[in-house]
Amino acid sequence: MIQKDRILEGAEELFFKAGIRSVTMDDIAKHLGISKKTIYVYYKDKDEVVTALVDKKLSEDKDRMCEVVESSLDVMEELINLMKCAEEFFSKINPILIHDMQKYHPESWQALQRFKADVVVNTFQSILARGIDQGYVRPEVDPRIMAKMHVLQVEAGFNSNYFPPAEYNIWKVQLQFLEHFLYGICTTEGREILDNYKNLIEQQ
Repeated sequence: MIQKDRILEGAEELFFKAGIRSVTMDDIAKHLGISKKTIYVYYKDKDEVVTALVDKKLSEDKDRMCEVVESSLDVMEELINLMKCAEEFFSKINPILIHDMQKYHPESWQALQRFKADVVVNTFQSILARGIDQGYVRPEVDPRIMAKMHVLQVEAGFNSNYFPPAEYNIWKVQLQFLEHFLYGICTTEGREILDNYKNLIEQQ
């Protein structure tokens, strides 16, 4: 791994645990066992580290979604595999990271908003449209509207006014929203597949 990528990996580990604002360049250097001067060779300040990291994560997320869509046998497998990806992400992230990005790193926040509005909404719209064709999603569902609603649900789960981190586990909140969304859009056949998946998870 080249040094530039290693710095981003170290920053990601710290940001996910403690948020962005509380992590300094000194913290990143100490975490990686390198000098702060080495970091400044590649990144002029923390904001540039955040920007580079967000760009990297969004690119990875886009590739991951494409991989899930291409490797899944049908829409229900796509939705379940995307649920697994969501669990992996939400189980690692500190909710304050989202707050810090929005308040202190507006350009990165806007990049995230554009990603959600374009890539995430379009991906879910396509999945839901195919789900209708395959008989797993109710035909009266509007794919565009429900794809946008899903994004709004995810955002709501990060709202600390409604779900203070001290009182709520972020993944449990997101899982409740996701199950509500999936069971709401699916046909009887789709819900049966979801039930089987939940039962399998509970038995593990």
